[in-house]
Amino acid sequence: MIIDRINRVVADEPHISRRALSRRVCEWLNWYSSNGSLQDGSCRKALTELQRREVLKLPEAVGTYSFQQPRQGTYPVDIDVDVPVISCSLKELGKIELVPVTSRYCKDSRIWRMLLDQYHYLGSGSLCGAQIRYVIKSSNYGYIGALAFSSASWALRERDRYIRWSEGARIANLRYVVTNNRFLILPTVRVENLASHVLALVLRRLPGDWEARYRVRLVLVETFVDPSRFDGTVYKASNWISVGHTTGRRDGIRKVIFLYSLCEQWRDILCREPDIRLGEVSRPDSPSNWAQEEFGTIRLHDRRVRERLFTIAQDFYNRPQASIPEACGTKARTMGAYRFFQNEKLTMDVILTPHTEATIERIKGHKVVLAPQDTTTLNYCTHPATMGLGPINNIDDKSMGLILHDTLAFTEEGTPLGILDAQCWARDPEDRGKRHRRKELPIEHKESMKWLRSFRRVAEIQKQCPETMLVSIGDREADIYELFLKANKDPSGPKLLVRAERSRSRKVEQEHLWDFMAAQDTAGALKIHIPRRGNQRARDAIVDICYSRVELMAPKGSDYPSIKVWAVYLREEDSEEDVSPIEWMLLTTAEVSRFEDARRRVEWYSGRWGIEVYHRTLKSGCRIKERQLGTADRLETCLGVDMVVAWRIYHLTMLGREVPDHPCTVFFEEIEWKALCCYFTGIPEPPKEPPTLRQAIVMVGMIGGHLGRRSDGMPGTECIWRGLQRLDTAVDMYAIFKHLPLPLIRKFYPYALLPPKGGP
Repeated sequence: MIIDRINRVVADEPHISRRALSRRVCEWLNWYSSNGSLQDGSCRKALTELQRREVLKLPEAVGTYSFQQPRQGTYPVDIDVDVPVISCSLKELGKIELVPVTSRYCKDSRIWRMLLDQYHYLGSGSLCGAQIRYVIKSSNYGYIGALAFSSASWALRERDRYIRWSEGARIANLRYVVTNNRFLILPTVRVENLASHVLALVLRRLPGDWEARYRVRLVLVETFVDPSRFDGTVYKASNWISVGHTTGRRDGIRKVIFLYSLCEQWRDILCREPDIRLGEVSRPDSPSNWAQEEFGTIRLHDRRVRERLFTIAQDFYNRPQASIPEACGTKARTMGAYRFFQNEKLTMDVILTPHTEATIERIKGHKVVLAPQDTTTLNYCTHPATMGLGPINNIDDKSMGLILHDTLAFTEEGTPLGILDAQCWARDPEDRGKRHRRKELPIEHKESMKWLRSFRRVAEIQKQCPETMLVSIGDREADIYELFLKANKDPSGPKLLVRAERSRSRKVEQEHLWDFMAAQDTAGALKIHIPRRGNQRARDAIVDICYSRVELMAPKGSDYPSIKVWAVYLREEDSEEDVSPIEWMLLTTAEVSRFEDARRRVEWYSGRWGIEVYHRTLKSGCRIKERQLGTADRLETCLGVDMVVAWRIYHLTMLGREVPDHPCTVFFEEIEWKALCCYFTGIPEPPKEPPTLRQAIVMVGMIGGHLGRRSDGMPGTECIWRGLQRLDTAVDMYAIFKHLPLPLIRKFYPYALLPPKGGP
């Protein structure tokens, strides 16, 4: 932990300076500014704040320094400057020169400060962050003014709306914006067009001067004009654009915001989204609950929004089948949840990224992890007023909703580790019937790109888990030649396993793939379990297996090269009369050199059904299709939370089968398992030792409707999510009767039962 490391250094080196300590911390954290220098200034501020909160103890400060005021004895504070009194034409001033202030100790720095302190209504003040100052000189009259620029404001509502950047883009690209803090032409200098001329000169050289000092090329300048004092005439005459007003939070005066672009591509540069690299944010060392563990690395700088996310996730998990008001419990928390989902800075990707990072840590503990991807539809036809939805079925079916394509990580035993990727979109109603033109469109314009995007995300995660083999799995819809091309490019990347679609007419040496594999010798037989689907009951099937390495020919009309993959062919010879026999063709980039390899590839593909169970949990358990949030964007944000909740329910269900003898404390908090035991047994005192995970899950399942007979096996996800909802109420009552603090106690009372204000 970084805090412990800092405390050890302070204890071992009591005479270390705070500057040296901050530089060492920056090196530990790889904390550098855009120009490559250590962020020791920001680090010192952070360390001072941690000391104020009594998180750590810093060495005694040797002395204090100010970048704005001169050190005592270094140079005189007052300096004599001849202030000219001028009233002439711009030409008579001679050459106008902008002289950069190179050091706070130089003569120009003292003159700059003196001019502003005496003649500017705000004085010299203090400049924050990166900064550059100029004094304005006339070749004929000497000093006639001063300028200052510094780092841009962190957030401005009207400016940010005008730029149209996201929060991530603003945080990443704010360094390309600078603020004009001071602009002074001496009041004794009255020269027509002088101010506009100076502005033109400084804006011409500012990007180069700033880049030379900070290695960043500016693209936008902002400034603020007090309307009670000025009209901003100079900025308007120089083609600056007024975009609105500030809130006036500092001094109560709403300033006019002016912007000036320094290049034509300024908006493209500022709105460029940063690459969100998984794992670049350190995970919390000791999360207080599961929500902080899953969402702790979320890229949100507002602590209140982060805490709101943790609360919403816990509320949704405690009552997965409840509506938002019912799950939140109180009016205040309900309104907070609705405001959270209305936040334009929040998207499904922003919410799921920290969960994916937590999933990566779980993946690293396994040798092989399966990553099936699949598509499902979310029908919101019961809420026709929701904006932004699209058709989800064919032309005849008028259902409206969203399309969700996601990728989950599973162990070989079937325990879900988490969500790796999720793509959600609404189809354009004008594109109905596009599937009939699919052969004419490039793959970039088809929904089939969802498979390639998901594989790219799995490949990105594979680089962070070099000791684990990731296997991307898809059904027959994923039988896309471009997907195999991408999987074959990087031998160290994830493996690909896809069930072939017979209508694709894949060819091997001018022979149809299915005919070629049917002629191969049978390598062995295998019994596989076929889960229930629709009206067909679950059953076990005996299939014959043969395998071979094949070279698939590229589709007609394409210039793609041929690709080499392994094919595993399954065929059921003897099947019951009322069911269709099994006949699968699996294509994979994972080597199949013996029957055991082929059997394992079949088992891998059988694990793909786990994602269908997850989709059923998401739809039926979390009842996401009943969310009423007004717009598709808000539904997607809410879907990000619901997806993690559904994963956790499924994870709990499967974990009890994988590690049944572990203590239930790996998943349940102390108050939860105690309340569960008391509620299930009817005994007011809980046992001294916690039950095993299997026992706890059986109890949750049984209070959710599971019969618990020997032939019934372990509870499924449906019984688990119903049991969790009843357990939530049991925990609340247990805390009340035991006089225990519980932040999540529901204090919801029907308003009709409350007496009116002022008494009965």
